Amino acid sequence: MSKAEILAELPKLSAQDRSDILSRLWQLEEASAPSPQEQELLREEQAAYEKNPDAGAPWSEVEARLRRRS
Repeated sequence: MSKAEILAELPKLSAQDRSDILSRLWQLEEASAPSPQEQELLREEQAAYEKNPDAGAPWSEVEARLRRRS
């Protein structure tokens, strides 16, 4: 079943069925959350950015450099 087909069927479901689906979707999102190690790395990177926000480059510049390499 395609995404479009699924989305088309949602309004036809009962409120309880939609609630069950929403609950399951949140479970899947929580299960795919960053691991504790990834969360720590994200905190470290955020702290480094806050300390020196000009140290990095905008994504557009990084992407341009990568494209020139290939």
